[in-house]
Amino acid sequence: MRRGKAASMSTRAGKRIGRTGHSAGRLKRQSMRSVTSRRLGSSRVMKHRQGRRDRGFTRLTYMPPHPEPLVSVIIPVMNERATIARVVKEARKVHPAVEVIVVANGTNDGSDYIAERLGAIVLRHQEALGHDVGRTSGALAAKGQVLLFIDGDMIISAARLRPFIHDIIQGADVALNDYSGPVHKRQVHRVVLAKHALNALCSRPDLRGASMTAVPHAISRKALDSIGADALSIPPLAQATAIHKGLTVVRSSSVDVGRLNPIRARHFRKDPLEPLIDNDHLQSIRWLTEQAGSRGGYTDLGRNRQIVREQT
Repeated sequence: MRRGKAASMSTRAGKRIGRTGHSAGRLKRQSMRSVTSRRLGSSRVMKHRQGRRDRGFTRLTYMPPHPEPLVSVIIPVMNERATIARVVKEARKVHPAVEVIVVANGTNDGSDYIAERLGAIVLRHQEALGHDVGRTSGALAAKGQVLLFIDGDMIISAARLRPFIHDIIQGADVALNDYSGPVHKRQVHRVVLAKHALNALCSRPDLRGASMTAVPHAISRKALDSIGADALSIPPLAQATAIHKGLTVVRSSSVDVGRLNPIRARHFRKDPLEPLIDNDHLQSIRWLTEQAGSRGGYTDLGRNRQIVREQT
């Protein structure tokens, strides 16, 4: 009995050991599956995130440019993968007869290929052209009678872009974004002041701070031929030229680009474009005085300064 009892106990112990060993193996396999699952899960998350990034263009179909476009939408792009699909999508809807021209301004993140897959005409420049020069490149390639300029990093709905096209079709030569910037402040930004000053010097204070520096804006084919595509690389000069030549320049719809425009230089204390835009306005003022005289076309009233100079 004792031997039988001992044997029975040994057998039960062996079964327990076997079960324990089996459980340990099972736990080990479960642990391995868990690690594998986490890895796969991580991969799925990455694919999901990539899918979210690419969702904007994978759901869109290719739409070729209109063979005889009335409207050319020009979009300078430099590494705008996150937004370019939605920007092109809205641009395609602004008019039934439209061509979308993307100027790949030294971009290297695939933005140009995304735009191309959606039917945009892509002009590729391997080296960065510099600020606003893409507008000149796009304008030279445009076939439309209305040229609408937007940026690849600002998603603006087609409904908010159509008024600019409408104003040109109705007879305007330049339709500006009716955005004057924040002016009700103790210290107004220098660029905002420069825009107001240039319009005042052009005898168009009614334009306030509306400027071709800001998108969106549109011009007619007549305006392009009159001011020249090169001037578009210096937007204030293009605007001063249009006004000086008597073209019809109007304030169109208002789009608050101050909120839409991402921070250009988070690591700089000052916007690196500020001195560039300041200089653009100074260059435009110089051109204006060269065309309209030292006083920019303003009268000197009854001053006879020559007599004083002769007496001295």
